[in-house]
Amino acid sequence: MTSDESLAPPHRAGPTWRPALSVWQRFMWEWLAIGCFGVAAVFFVVFWGIATNFNRLVYDRMLTMRSQPLAPEISVVRIDDDSVSELGRWPWPRTLQARLIDAVAKAGAAAIVYDVLLTEPSEGDDALAQALRSAPTYLPLFVDPRARGAVVRPVPELAAAAAGMGHIDVEPDSDGIVRGVALQERADGSNWPYLVMPLLDDIRSGKIALADGRYRARPMSAGPAAGASTGSAIDEAPSRVLIPFSGSVPNGAQVSARDLLDGNLPSGALAGKIVFVGLTASGLLTHLATPITGTWGPTSDTLLHANALSALLRGREIRPVRQRWLFVVSLAPLAALLAGLLFLSPWRTLLLTIGLGIFSLVLSAVLLDSACIWLSPVPALIALAVVYPLWSWRRLEMTMSRLQGELQRLADDPDDMPIIPVRPRNVRGDALERHIALVEQAADRMQDMKRFVWDCLNSLPEPILVADRQGLICVANKAARECFAPLSARPLEGRLLTEMLGEMTFIKTIAPEPVSDAELIARWPEVLDPTDLDRVWIVKRGIEVRDHAERDYLLRYARCRNARGEASGYWVVGLADVTALHAAEQAREDALRLLSHDMRSPHASVLALIEDEMAISRSERVRTLLEHIERYTRRALTLADDFVQLTRAESQAYVFEPVNLADVVLDASDEIWPQARAKGIFVETHFEGDGHWIHADRSLMTRAVTNLLNNAVKYSPAETIVHVSVTNGTNDRIHCRIADQGYGMTEDAQAHLFERFRRFRTPGQPHSQGAGLGMALVKTVVTRHEGEVTVASEPGRGTTVTVSVPRWDGEA
Repeated sequence: MTSDESLAPPHRAGPTWRPALSVWQRFMWEWLAIGCFGVAAVFFVVFWGIATNFNRLVYDRMLTMRSQPLAPEISVVRIDDDSVSELGRWPWPRTLQARLIDAVAKAGAAAIVYDVLLTEPSEGDDALAQALRSAPTYLPLFVDPRARGAVVRPVPELAAAAAGMGHIDVEPDSDGIVRGVALQERADGSNWPYLVMPLLDDIRSGKIALADGRYRARPMSAGPAAGASTGSAIDEAPSRVLIPFSGSVPNGAQVSARDLLDGNLPSGALAGKIVFVGLTASGLLTHLATPITGTWGPTSDTLLHANALSALLRGREIRPVRQRWLFVVSLAPLAALLAGLLFLSPWRTLLLTIGLGIFSLVLSAVLLDSACIWLSPVPALIALAVVYPLWSWRRLEMTMSRLQGELQRLADDPDDMPIIPVRPRNVRGDALERHIALVEQAADRMQDMKRFVWDCLNSLPEPILVADRQGLICVANKAARECFAPLSARPLEGRLLTEMLGEMTFIKTIAPEPVSDAELIARWPEVLDPTDLDRVWIVKRGIEVRDHAERDYLLRYARCRNARGEASGYWVVGLADVTALHAAEQAREDALRLLSHDMRSPHASVLALIEDEMAISRSERVRTLLEHIERYTRRALTLADDFVQLTRAESQAYVFEPVNLADVVLDASDEIWPQARAKGIFVETHFEGDGHWIHADRSLMTRAVTNLLNNAVKYSPAETIVHVSVTNGTNDRIHCRIADQGYGMTEDAQAHLFERFRRFRTPGQPHSQGAGLGMALVKTVVTRHEGEVTVASEPGRGTTVTVSVPRWDGEA
């Protein structure tokens, strides 16, 4: 940081690094681009099925976490290896199959699902048909894909005896795993229900009464046909559902056909239940791969149908969320992550990403277990897995780019002090390590610079304080601590400026101000508060104070600024010891009093004596001697007066007031009128316009103009004209121009015109008296009025002096 403009060094331009876009603009553009990339990832995952296998894997793992047995109303009669070895090879005669179905019916089964294709006529069909009528029995049919979807129905006689029929087509997913069934399938121009759907409808309509009858009041599952769509997120009556497979079958729910026919079945084991009869013997079993195959082994088609009915009876069939709703829901974690990227730190962003991933998994698992809704977490997980690393990479690239730019700017900074050596580092490794090494090197340089500045600050003999925006002292050098140590043993840091500086006594302000010293004394020490912007400018210009040890200080505030010239809010407080200066000023005042009074009085007395002596003296020799003495005495008196006037103009405080420069010119013209009249010189004045007001010390400005007119008359031949004009110039300035027709001066003389005790004489110019202090006074007075003096002259062509001072705007 640099201090106020008055203390700041001149700016030196150097090569700086400037990005094409601001940091915030680049940040937002990259944030939007990565957000769009995340949305595109979700879109492709949801609608294009890019991560289908991963989605299925997550679904299978979640499904195996749910261990739900078959509904207690369902039992399975297995035609297993023992039954085949005991009763004969399959296919069994229709009469034996009739005995099996009749045994199930006599055991009290509420309904039978006979999972055996009976598509070809055979002996004993009458007996089998009769057995089918003994209990509501449902038979499968087959849709033959080789015959372009032709339906292969059971033997008509058996079909007529069945309570209902349904297809048993099971279509595995592309990975060969069966996860669901189609509740309807279109073939031969008709919609064929799934095998258990007619049974389910009869249960819900009351045609089939189970043991407790709790499913009778449930609504029918009639709904839109395949492909129908509603506005809800989940189909109320979908054409395909996912089955929550379970390998856990309760004890007694599976019965061997041999035990049933031998009468070894416990009493009431099948009473009031839905009994599935199917093949489970080795070589006859249809091995279906399901999500639970890894845990429970292959699933038979009979057990698959039993699982489907169990889920439909309980309302536990799994319904996947529609794609468009899955897309919308999957964007929520992505939106949360993108919002976190804007406001959170990197490690909090990592925690947020992990938390959102866990939340997506937990939400999906909860919905699957409690609501039987499959809301896949995969799109959200992939979006999080894509966006977070991509964002981390881009932030790392941006950080490295900015570091490189800042390091380059630091290296190219022309304001670096060459007296502070740079400690080299061994830079090895990848780009990031090299950048880190450069940052460490820059940090070393900054630490060295800080140490250097602090040492310089402590080496200053003047007390220096640095205060923050609230006026609290945050830095104090060694001289400041020594200066304020007698006032308090507490450290200066953290204390208010008004508290510490208020212990000093106000003396006066440096420059004339609209605020009087009496008003400042009344407001002391509130005027020292840097937060009071209405009065802090008084201390910025400087005030004199006195401490407890009777030492005088010049107190000034300066605002700190950064490298861009912007105010940082910090203030530098300087205390310059002016005790010796005040002593010198006092000595100078004493010398001025000596010159103005003690030396003038003897000279005036000498002149009075000379006048008296000349009045009575008759000797021509004495009178000549007295005239020489009078001339030298008056010259010495004039020299003393000019020196006193110049000294006062240079050092004393001016009394500024609104003054009309035209009046000053008229007063000066009246003062030099006797000299002009004596030489026959006419002083011509011209005032252009009105309102030639300036803010000036009237007596000193009149003295300066008088000196210029006196020189114009003194260095002009007799019977000439001196032109004086006052005009309004540009840039709110007023010009006073004095032009004579005198002897002029050379360029070398003009270069030394305003030096003390310098007098010039052009060839042909008569001798004139003077001390050579008049033009020095003019230069001093005009400069302290923030004005300028210019001279234009040539030998033999006269001289023109122009005084330019600021116009008074009425608000000084």
